[in-house]
Parts: sequence; C-alpha cells; structure tokens
Amino acid sequence: MLGPVLLAASRSDRLRRVVAAAPVTRPVVDRFVAGDALHPAMDTVRALTASGLDVTLDHLGEDVTDRATARHTRDAYLRLLETLAAAGLGDRAEVSVKLSAFGQALPDGGHDVALENVRSVAELATANGTTVTLDMEDHTTVDSTLAVLHELRRAHPRTGAVLQSYLFRTEADARDLATAGSRVRLVKGAYNEPAHVAFQDRRSVDRAYVRALRTLFAGDGYPMVGSHDPRMIAIAQELAARAGRAPGSYEFQMLYGIRTAEQRRLAEAGERMRIYVPYGADWYGYFMRRLAERPANLAFFLRSFAPSR
Repeated sequence: MLGPVLLAASRSDRLRRVVAAAPVTRPVVDRFVAGDALHPAMDTVRALTASGLDVTLDHLGEDVTDRATARHTRDAYLRLLETLAAAGLGDRAEVSVKLSAFGQALPDGGHDVALENVRSVAELATANGTTVTLDMEDHTTVDSTLAVLHELRRAHPRTGAVLQSYLFRTEADARDLATAGSRVRLVKGAYNEPAHVAFQDRRSVDRAYVRALRTLFAGDGYPMVGSHDPRMIAIAQELAARAGRAPGSYEFQMLYGIRTAEQRRLAEAGERMRIYVPYGADWYGYFMRRLAERPANLAFFLRSFAPSR
C-alpha cells in the first residue's frame, strides 16, 4: 500500500523540502545517486568500468516547465558526453535521458522542443562512439517518446528506448521494436499508473514482463534486461540460450546501489552487465521511486531516522 503513496510523494514540492532538509537523508541518497555533480559521478564510472561493469548515466531531472531549463539539461548531457569521450570509455558508458527534462511537457510545442534538444545529444553521442537510451516516464508520454525514438533512429540507429511491462500496450510495442538494430530496455515500471492503462498486481506485471521478454529475445534487436528479480534474470538467460544468443547480443541492467553482489556475479559469469548511474542535484523524484519499488529500500531509509544507541 505504501508504493502508491511514495510515488505520489515523488511529485510533492512540500515533501521534497522536508526530505531534503532531513540530516539523515544525504547518506541514504548516496547509496542510490552517484553525487550531485559530474566529477564525483565520473569517479563512480571509473570504478565500475575498471571492475568489468558497463554504465549508463542519467543526469537527474524531469518535468521541466521552461525552455531555458530544458536547454540547461541538454548542455549538461553535452558536457557529460565530452567528459566520457575524454576518458576514452567508448560504448562502455552510454547515457540515458528523460524527455520531460528536455522540454517534452511544455504546453507550447513540447514534443518538438524535446526532439531538437535531444537530437544534439544523440549527434554528439554518435560522434563519440556511444549512444543514448530514452527513458520512459508515465503513460501519457509513451507515444511522444516513441515518436522521438523513430525520428532519432533515422540518423542514429543505435538510439535505445525503454518499455515498461506494467502497461497494457507494452506487448504490442515490444513486437514493433524487436527489429534489427533496435535496443530496448525492458523494466517493470515505477510510476503510479491508473487501472485502465496498467496492470495493478505484481503477478500480472511479472507475467507481462516475461511475455515481452520472449518477444524481444525472439526478435532481431538487442534486448536490455532491466531487472533485479532473480526469476526474471534466470528466464532471460534461458531465453538467450534457446535463441542461440551469444553473450554481447543482449545485456543485463541494474540500478546503482542495488544488488551489487549480483551485478558482479553476472559480469564474472561472462554476461554483459550495465549499471544505471544517476547523478545530479535534482535527485528527489528518482530517490522516492526507488523507495516505492522495494520495501527493503524503504526500510533501509527509515532505519536511518532511528536514533543511534
């Protein structure tokens, strides 16, 4: 029952101020967020890649309401890509973007604003030998995000997208995207969606995840398995074996700070393992969704408020 409450709280400015001001918050946030700025995040990237893990970096921010802030987001990603290129990381480090941070939600031409801003990021990513994945947000953004994906892939065919298994439409979207060159990260979903567009119980979401996973592994694209669930990881490995997929023709992805031992285990077993590394000062919405996803995360946070003995 706490999940929907926390997801609603992720968009509350009042709670944002309360949580941000709590002295115990920062150490807990540091478990999931690799710093407020680029340079500490790069220290994390270097450590992860040195240990055999790949990364995708997310400069945190969403729900932008003015064009100047959207341009600021674009410029932050351009600086990020320049820094990654200078570090010689190539496709060991890609970037993930939320189009709402690029202006997608602006009332006047938001879709076109987001497309033009992210196009600059895709161009530099391609020039630097890496790529961009478009994160998926709530269901109202899916059509716009997929339209941006199709437009970007004309010149930047390795541009990736995220699908969320809890949405009813995802099976059809997975079929459409299971094509040669298409990169798709499949996740379960982390937004508070209404019952008329999304499955509401965990078992249905899991079954939908497996159905979409089968479609992606049977297709000609590049599946990216975004899950910490041991069952989903095992099913993905079985599907890869059935499809005759060699390591490197798909990958696993997990969030920074979650199931780190499993991340290392998969990499040591020869799987390609990519870590989703968020950074930046606008961490609140991301942090609250991580708490909503898993009771263990919430318990970890609440224990931090308990007085030490």
